[in-house]
Amino acid sequence: MVNKNSCVPGFVSKLWTLVDSPSTNDVICWSSGGTNFRILEEERFTKEILPKYFKHNNLSSFIRQLNMYGFRKVLCLEGGLVKPKNLSVLEFHHMYFQKGKEDLLEYIKRKVSSVRTEDTKISQEDMYKVLEDVQLVRGKQEDMDQKLENMKRENETLWKEVSALRRKHSLQQRTLTKVTYQTGYFFLLNGF
Repeated sequence: MVNKNSCVPGFVSKLWTLVDSPSTNDVICWSSGGTNFRILEEERFTKEILPKYFKHNNLSSFIRQLNMYGFRKVLCLEGGLVKPKNLSVLEFHHMYFQKGKEDLLEYIKRKVSSVRTEDTKISQEDMYKVLEDVQLVRGKQEDMDQKLENMKRENETLWKEVSALRRKHSLQQRTLTKVTYQTGYFFLLNGF
């Protein structure tokens, strides 16, 4: 029996008790070499054993838990194809889960999520850098907005000047046309 004060995870402790118990050997037991455990009767395992030890009857959840603790399904190569050793038997292996070696159980740990604390620190540093960059870009954007407003005002002023110059030019054209017409008329009248 696993020591309750040890640092063995509850799931692993229950699994050890279950596999090591002679009373469940017709459903779940050690492999002949003692390095793997086998689920011999899936249906009985899900209906009778899982609810009793793990408070659910979902085999997929149980297998997911096994995977989270580093257990792997045992497969064999047959004719170049990967197949379960026996189609009706599920067999799992973990290097620290071995018959008679209960002291190894403390080395079985739940896998840590892929985001590490170190990565989180780097991410925070990166976040501060990004915030600085955003503030810099925002400052440049405000500067560009101000320059754009100035250019719009200058453009507006230039258009007003162009419009005034066109009116002036048009007026000068009319005046010049009148002067030319009158000068020509004067020369015509005076016989030049």
